[in-house]
Amino acid sequence: MSAYRHAVERIDSSDLACGVVLHSAPGYPAFPVRLATEIFQRAVARLPGDGPVTLWDPCCGSGYLLTVLGLLHRRSLRQVIASDVDPAPLELAAKNLALLSPAGLTARELERREQSERFGKPSYLEAAQAARRLRERLTAEGGALPCAIRTADVFDPRALSAVIAGSAPDVVLTDLPYGERTHWEGQVPGQPVAGLLRSLASALPAHAVIAVTDRSRKIPVAPVRALERLKIGTRSAVLVRAADVLEACP
Repeated sequence: MSAYRHAVERIDSSDLACGVVLHSAPGYPAFPVRLATEIFQRAVARLPGDGPVTLWDPCCGSGYLLTVLGLLHRRSLRQVIASDVDPAPLELAAKNLALLSPAGLTARELERREQSERFGKPSYLEAAQAARRLRERLTAEGGALPCAIRTADVFDPRALSAVIAGSAPDVVLTDLPYGERTHWEGQVPGQPVAGLLRSLASALPAHAVIAVTDRSRKIPVAPVRALERLKIGTRSAVLVRAADVLEACP
């Protein structure tokens, strides 16, 4: 039986590959597109009401995850918020989140067409066509998506509250730092996942759902009650509610 409950159909996500339309750089990994959709939709299904939501990635890195979800789920989103302790990847995140507007995608299409003419590479023309397709989809689904980008340590509740002031995110979705390509920074506690959950929950509304993902292991959230867990391929995910975090870890 498939572990997918929402993203049950395989779709061609080549337009969203790193370095095609979305900007990339060494050391900033992408995220499986189908899995991102599945986790996001599972989190949304746990929310009260059915209106558009505000989505926040507090360890956003290059902004790939937020940009992909913004392009694929514009109708479900009110706003996306990106934050990271390191200002360097936020420059890359800003370039990617700029693609969440028809104007940004038009500029990227023109850039790729110019590169195609200058270098004579068919791949650049294909990338330009991908940008056009993404622009047409975004326009049809509601147009430009409001974005905010901030610098903040995910273990600093006061800084996190400042990041989301006036926004009240409904869903947090973040891929935990792992391995040698990305790593924790800031004031890291002895139990990073528990510290992250407490910091986030203290800033979020009680109904908010926090979804965290990691590589090849069960993500430790005890004593917090998990709403659900998911493991597909090399990645695991766990969903918790902000109110449950604060109750278990006051």
